[in-house]
Amino acid sequence: MADFLQQKIPIAQVIDAIVDWLTENLSGLFSLLQVIGQSVMDVMSNTLAAIPPILLILLLIIAAYFVFNKKWQMPVFILIGFVFIYNQNMWDDLMYTLTLVIVSSFIAIVIGVPVGIVMAKSDKAQVVIKPILDVMQTMPSFVYLIPAVAFFGIGMVPGTFASVIFAVPPTVRLTNLGICQVDTEIKEASDSLGGTGIQKLIKVELPLAKGNIFAGINQTTMMVLSMVVIASMIGTPGLGQGVLAAVQRSQIGSGFVYGVGVVILAIMMDRFTQSLNKNRGKDQSEIEPIPKKRKILVGGLTAAAVIVLAIIGGVSQSDANKGALTLAYAEQDDQVATTTVIAQVLEEQGYNVTMTALDIPVTFEAVANGQADAMLGAWLPTTHEANYAQLGDQLDNLGPSLDEQAQNGIVVPSYMDVDSIEDLTDEADQTITGVEPGAGNTAAAQATLEAYPNLEDWELATSSAGAMTTQLERAISQEEEVVVSAWSPHWIFSRFDVKFLEDPEGGMGGAESIVTMARLGLEEDMPEAYQILDNFQWEVEDIESVMLEIEEGTDPEVAAQNWIEENPDKVEEWVK
Repeated sequence: MADFLQQKIPIAQVIDAIVDWLTENLSGLFSLLQVIGQSVMDVMSNTLAAIPPILLILLLIIAAYFVFNKKWQMPVFILIGFVFIYNQNMWDDLMYTLTLVIVSSFIAIVIGVPVGIVMAKSDKAQVVIKPILDVMQTMPSFVYLIPAVAFFGIGMVPGTFASVIFAVPPTVRLTNLGICQVDTEIKEASDSLGGTGIQKLIKVELPLAKGNIFAGINQTTMMVLSMVVIASMIGTPGLGQGVLAAVQRSQIGSGFVYGVGVVILAIMMDRFTQSLNKNRGKDQSEIEPIPKKRKILVGGLTAAAVIVLAIIGGVSQSDANKGALTLAYAEQDDQVATTTVIAQVLEEQGYNVTMTALDIPVTFEAVANGQADAMLGAWLPTTHEANYAQLGDQLDNLGPSLDEQAQNGIVVPSYMDVDSIEDLTDEADQTITGVEPGAGNTAAAQATLEAYPNLEDWELATSSAGAMTTQLERAISQEEEVVVSAWSPHWIFSRFDVKFLEDPEGGMGGAESIVTMARLGLEEDMPEAYQILDNFQWEVEDIESVMLEIEEGTDPEVAAQNWIEENPDKVEEWVK
């Protein structure tokens, strides 16, 4: 018995095996769903983007004026909020987020209401479905990203998949609750008058349960919005990517601005979904019926508007003259600088470039699967060794853009009286401030703790790249001791007087190269773009100058363009 309790049950391996089996055997179905879903969401987001912002704001204000009984508060809020979003250059992000919310909420409602009805009608179904809903609601939402990427790759579709799973339970539960709470006498009256089960459901139970159902719809919509930032980790565009970038770079102001954008959208969606149940609390006799002619007119005009806008959205999907490219990158300062510069160069050559922010392992997977065309942030041979070993045969290695000039290491301010990792004793409370738990730099720092006997009592405090730089800046401003796990190229070496500690045991690895990886087949599909990526090379001083300008508050696109204008000779070498 003791041996059984000490033997770890291989639950993780079983789940991995199930996901692998589904991925291998249903790949055709998932690919079809991905293509259809992406097409629908592209049309919708392009449709929204095709509407002039001022016109869309005006339409929403007019709609709010009539929906909220000609009161001025909500129209004024929409005016101020959406003008703020437009002023902060977040309009395109808003359209992507709005698309995600609308599509995910619609799918969740279409699934949730029928399942809730089944639960209300069958005790056996309730016994089965209830624990499933418990798991869906209490499972950490990050977990849903793993199968989403495995099944659908990156982009809007996996974000929708994860959002639907996370957000469908409120609609199911409240639909079930609403129908179960319908007075038994009313149900018996329907039965006594000869009503069928379907008639009783449609004409009695659903109308009386409408308040609960719409409350569930409202909660589902809000839960979809709460997934916006989380879904951005797997390449779902929108306001969430701005929030995630600000968190990872520790940019308080930018994070606040994007957070306010999410709040504005959330309040608007909350109030509009609540207004769908505007007759709640009224007796049936108090509700004025809508004339049939008005229903037909409004329905016809709405359908016509949707068709026209869909046509506009479909037409607006035209690519640039030379085609579209997707560049995957991680929200790390060096990758942001590198990817933005090469994206600007490719756009100047006539390509339509999309930059998709992902976690490091997902960037490798995206390029290997062909969902992204290239990535420019592979640190080899050490930092990303595991990712390259797993997927290297599915990638086209174009060689280094920064050749053996990159380095991981333990960094301290120059005023600290230590020069080697072997010199560390009790500095900084015996703590090394690191970055994300899954980063290659973190793995190297952990190996360094194990390699040096003098670090036996030390600990590695994992955080994020932004938190690490904030801690370093705070300590330097007060001339306190601080030890961080960092890397070069990085803007901290241009901003602060810091130094790498010598690493005689090689725990942090040696000199590395930052390598460009392309998907297989890119050379044949887009030879000119492939050649530019292949030619791309620069120096540490180049990348650090762009990184520092971005860190000081310059928009990445502007910082990249400034560097391009200042270095025409190097750019000419890339594009020749």
